[in-house]
Amino acid sequence: MTLEVEARRAGRVLSLEYVLAGPVERVRWPQAAARARTDELWRTTCFEAFVRTADGYVEYNLSPSGAWAAYRFDGYREGMRALEIAPPFIVTRMAPGRFVLTVDVELPEDATDAVGLTAVVERLDGGLDGAIAYWALAHPSDKPDFHHPDSFALELT
Repeated sequence: MTLEVEARRAGRVLSLEYVLAGPVERVRWPQAAARARTDELWRTTCFEAFVRTADGYVEYNLSPSGAWAAYRFDGYREGMRALEIAPPFIVTRMAPGRFVLTVDVELPEDATDAVGLTAVVERLDGGLDGAIAYWALAHPSDKPDFHHPDSFALELT
């Protein structure tokens, strides 16, 4: 499978389009849910974005189910709390061999242009390297760690 992400920033809005291509019928897709803030979405298939701020970073969890979460951190995995934003509206499309998730998220005022784009993809068949694949622009350590400061590998213009 391949994952491509298009990211654009316009003021305080980050627009994201994730495209997963390949045998998407082998992915464990979460069931449709209320478009509500929900914790622990990363435990199954979920698309994520991390954005550096002036004094830490924010994390967005965007589930194909329609559920979402947003958190602010003071530092590396420190000071986690809910980020108060307007609820994002997640749109998904699926066709043979292709899944697309599109969303606009509200950025905090102190957001910088450093972004980490990631995904957790759970497979039904387990795959050669386990049931869950961790996708990121950069994996700066031995194990997947989307919070690692060096994983914020994209600079938006």
